[in-house]
Amino acid sequence: MEEPNRARVRRIRDRLREVYGRPIAPPHERPLDELILTVLSQSTNDRNRDVAFLRLRDRFPSWEAVRDAPNAEVEAAIRPGGISKVKSARIQDILRELDGDDLSGLKDATVEEGRARLTALPGVGRKTAACVLLFAYGKRDVPVDTHVSRVGTRLGLFREKAPFEELHDEMLALTPKGQELELHVNLLRHGRRTCHARRPMCDECALLRMCPTGYNLRQAD
Repeated sequence: MEEPNRARVRRIRDRLREVYGRPIAPPHERPLDELILTVLSQSTNDRNRDVAFLRLRDRFPSWEAVRDAPNAEVEAAIRPGGISKVKSARIQDILRELDGDDLSGLKDATVEEGRARLTALPGVGRKTAACVLLFAYGKRDVPVDTHVSRVGTRLGLFREKAPFEELHDEMLALTPKGQELELHVNLLRHGRRTCHARRPMCDECALLRMCPTGYNLRQAD
């Protein structure tokens, strides 16, 4: 298997760019919104996540109101997002821990400081922290979700069955500076549209010539 290197990652980036374009999402500077949105995104699709988030904001006038509300009301508001019992409890635990802090201090923090602040919150892991830092403030971090992990592993960018902490470190090391959002979003898109978990569409894959897994699957046919 070809060892991953920055030149190869740039070739992958360029090919994905041809297929999906260059995603643009300027930093919105609402870190607490991004944190709650990312919690809601777990184990659901984007549409259901967004519906749950909008229902939450419509139902409650502030994040403090969400924090102090009966859990049953929060759960009912986010039910379209799935596993609402778990997510409602986690959201309220996070808001209680923050105690009114809107996380705006992350803007002037280093990536390491911001990551440490976020992962100290209840149920917040490396991927969620990376989403907040990248999408809220454009900081140099790359979220590795199940799609990015699967596509990257099949492409030989990651060690097979590597823990998510290692995956994040490797992804960050390989990603060209300033292109963290582009590579994350386009790998995610590719995982959703083509490189499926059970039946990857290798014959239609724009990355087939760069993919050792796809090559081996075709050889086995």
